[in-house]
Amino acid sequence: MKIGTPKEIFAGENRVAMTPASAKDLQKLGYECVIETGAGVPAGFTDQAYLDAGVEIVKTGAALYKAADIIAKVRPPEDVEIKRLREGQTLISFFYPAQNTALMDAANAKGATVIAMDMVPRISRAQKMDALSSMANIAGYRAVIEAGNNFGRFFTGQITAAGKVPPAKVLVVGAGVAGLAAIGTSTSLGAITYAFDVRPEVAEQVESMGAQFVFLDFKEEQQDGSATGGYAAVSSPEFAAAQLAKFREIAPDMDIVITTALIPGRDAPELWTEDMVKAMKPGSVIIDLAAERGGNCKLTVKDEKIVTDNGVTIIGYTDFPSRMAAQASTLYATNIRHMVTDLTPGKDGTPVHNMDDDVIRGATATHKGEVTFPPPKPKIAAIAAAPKKAPVKELTAEEKRAKEVAAFKEQTRNQVTLLAVGAVLLLGVGLVAPASFMQHFIVFVLAVFVGFQVIWGVAHSLHTPLMSITNAISSIIILGALMQIGSGSYLVILLAALAVFMTGINIFGGFLVTRRMLAMFQKS
Repeated sequence: MKIGTPKEIFAGENRVAMTPASAKDLQKLGYECVIETGAGVPAGFTDQAYLDAGVEIVKTGAALYKAADIIAKVRPPEDVEIKRLREGQTLISFFYPAQNTALMDAANAKGATVIAMDMVPRISRAQKMDALSSMANIAGYRAVIEAGNNFGRFFTGQITAAGKVPPAKVLVVGAGVAGLAAIGTSTSLGAITYAFDVRPEVAEQVESMGAQFVFLDFKEEQQDGSATGGYAAVSSPEFAAAQLAKFREIAPDMDIVITTALIPGRDAPELWTEDMVKAMKPGSVIIDLAAERGGNCKLTVKDEKIVTDNGVTIIGYTDFPSRMAAQASTLYATNIRHMVTDLTPGKDGTPVHNMDDDVIRGATATHKGEVTFPPPKPKIAAIAAAPKKAPVKELTAEEKRAKEVAAFKEQTRNQVTLLAVGAVLLLGVGLVAPASFMQHFIVFVLAVFVGFQVIWGVAHSLHTPLMSITNAISSIIILGALMQIGSGSYLVILLAALAVFMTGINIFGGFLVTRRMLAMFQKS
């Protein structure tokens, strides 16, 4: 069977669903690959590169639809492309069936099977096919680059002979895939980055990337992202009001705002209002990644860049992945290849549309003359729900004092017990051992006791430098070994030699570790 990729006819779309590299992988699955002439040129892939990869080139889109059994493309099909579909043919592309019911019905009327790459369920096994995440990752990165292109200063702060440049302050609203990509890019460029998300469980992810999470002083518990497949859920009116109040508070300090908030199946929520835009400094930049669904900013104009009366630039481009067509095509073609791999378990070039498979069923919008959207929930949850943490009770001053006294008494009782048991054992040994032995044995016991107390009270972060020194000091035992190495007994000589060898490693190793630890704090 043949897999074909037509040239995208959507205005300004530069991506392509098949690259020369992915074509080679598809051929290993037993398929023949076909592509329309010039389809990969906007993404930097020439027709010759496809020919070298063993791909057949056809001159027109109509000829490609006739030749191919499986059509792989990027954008949802246009009306003219729907008319070219035939019964039994499979279409794999972004489709958005919830928003394109008429398109879905038209494809179903043709008897075609539609696999929507935007409907791939969010389960671990399907991550390799998650085209939405692939494109969102690129959009988040590109948003920061676009912001930098329209921002009049450096991202990082500098102090030069010509003056001081303060670092840019960037706020990322929504810490999903696009938001995290924007956070990573912004922090790597040296900006002071803030992030907000309605899902409380992402705060640790944000902070681990070097950004500061913006917390709300709000008592209501937000829904765990596991209940919505990792996506944000609709907030209560009270929470939304508290959120907007927080944004109004920080808006005057932000130089760049990147909004990424989307809720599946809904228009983009309005998070950055007109008064917030007016409160921002001249030269500030807003990048609205939700512009295609109405925008998170009140003043966003889809596919346009505008400058407000107070000098704030608002960018509502919807083609960020297409602006990095080579990278986006490579990732998307890989997602397509993984989907086809699941469709071809025998690797014999024959697709098997298994509707019992969670991934295939979830992504299928039409099949065998039947509309199969919306799909049932996957049998396996997308992510495990976070365990509920019991609220920590605040202790009063009296309770804290009582707790400290109880802990002190418990520690004292343990130490007294330990000393009493040790004294009894020493007394028992002294009744049977000679006096010369007891002199050395008592020194040994005291050394062990003191060493234990010293090491046990040290913080874990200081164990390595402290142990390196104490190991070297405790290796005084080497002196005893040297005194015994001249003994007439071969057994004593052997044991003394082993003691010298092992304690020598202890001494030199301890000082070597100490030297390396100190070197970490030296500039050169």
